[in-house]
Amino acid sequence: MSEEPVREEPEELPEYKIEGARSSRSSCKTCKRKIQKDTLRLGVRIEGPFGVGFLWHHLTCAAKRHAQHVEGAYELRAWAEGVEVPPLEELRKLKEKAEEQKKKRKDPPYAERAPSGRSKCKLCGELIEKGALRVALPIVVEFYGQTRQGSILVHTACVQAALHTDDSAVEDPAGLPQELEANSRDLPPEDLARALDEIGAL
Repeated sequence: MSEEPVREEPEELPEYKIEGARSSRSSCKTCKRKIQKDTLRLGVRIEGPFGVGFLWHHLTCAAKRHAQHVEGAYELRAWAEGVEVPPLEELRKLKEKAEEQKKKRKDPPYAERAPSGRSKCKLCGELIEKGALRVALPIVVEFYGQTRQGSILVHTACVQAALHTDDSAVEDPAGLPQELEANSRDLPPEDLARALDEIGAL
């Protein structure tokens, strides 16, 4: 009588894993971009309908947006011998910088003067000259099968046409002047008045 083969239990995945990406096939769940081969990535264990696996993030992206997971991974020393990881303090500074930038970020719609001459109007495609008045407008974008809100920069003269595109997220064009006034706090009143004049009646 033959013996039944011994079945080995599948190895339990750790809560976290830091490693150099083995290929360029995985995508960062934070920034949605590919994680290039050998780039440090953080795996966060997840249990889904198809079993247990890792959600992968660039280690630097995780530091900015999911600091609790980075802290947990470092506490558990979740990397193999020979894997060189940056000091935790360095990653904490990335989080602090990201939070500072978030505080400075303005929500569209808002008007401002272009800080350089490198940006292009998303409607007409022409460059927006340095110092020229421009407007950031909210739009709806499809991203990896999900609907998200983004923004575009346009000349003040292009605002009216931009409001009638399919991806415009401005629900009430008539209320745009009030929204611009509320969100353009860094713009001098005379510049805001000029921007509204260039936009025209809505």
